Amino acid sequence: MADNTTLQAAAKQLREAASTATPCSPIRDLVGSATDVELGYAVQQINVDRDVVNGRRVSGRKIGLTAVAVQQQLGVDQPDFGTLFVDMEFGDGVEIDSARLLQPRAEAEVALVLEHDLDLGAHGFADIVRATAFALPAIEIVDSRIADWDIRFVDTVADNASCGLYVLGGKPVPLSKVDLRAIPMSMTINGDEVSTGSGAACLGHPLHAARWLADVMCDRGTPLRAGDVVMTGALGPMKPIGAGDAVVADFGDLGSVNTQLSS
Repeated sequence: MADNTTLQAAAKQLREAASTATPCSPIRDLVGSATDVELGYAVQQINVDRDVVNGRRVSGRKIGLTAVAVQQQLGVDQPDFGTLFVDMEFGDGVEIDSARLLQPRAEAEVALVLEHDLDLGAHGFADIVRATAFALPAIEIVDSRIADWDIRFVDTVADNASCGLYVLGGKPVPLSKVDLRAIPMSMTINGDEVSTGSGAACLGHPLHAARWLADVMCDRGTPLRAGDVVMTGALGPMKPIGAGDAVVADFGDLGSVNTQLSS
């Protein structure tokens, strides 16, 4: 395990990349591993704690690496998670200042909003269903503070699971009204379809991903709480976007959501 001085240096490197809008080199060489999940989360937590002390409000969590192909690419066999903050959240149709982003890519996801805490330690599928107030169509704009997206597992985990921003649709849908596993997904950029998929692409079902997260967060002593937003993971490939691009994600019965980056 890298010592605290090394972890603090890695966290600072990521903060400075964000504050200067200048991507940095990967942190895996600094911490001495490309795959050690605990090193990654230790670095991530340093920056999350610092943000909370500085007044940022946590709004939920995101799940990443839900696609088996992406896990294989990074040499891991599990998803990861990052922390969402209120200032990262945008509503349907809002234009986003492109200067807030370094190397943005868009992906279409199902977002869940919780009505009840998930603090049972080990959770059943039904626990997730009962705890969910509603689902929303969502776009996650993932971003990397690591230059050229040259990431391994420890890099993306340390970098808050490559969180950027997220956009939520405005029409909540109860789980009783939609089959999240079966929903289709089509994402367009400037009117061109660039990504397709379905709910089943997210660990077989978006609620499976949420169940994984609920258990992991309990293990770490920070359970999911009522009101939290859970971004459950991509339903299809993420795609690069840039200034002026308009992104629309359609999810069939779950509805659609759109956003645009400023020129």
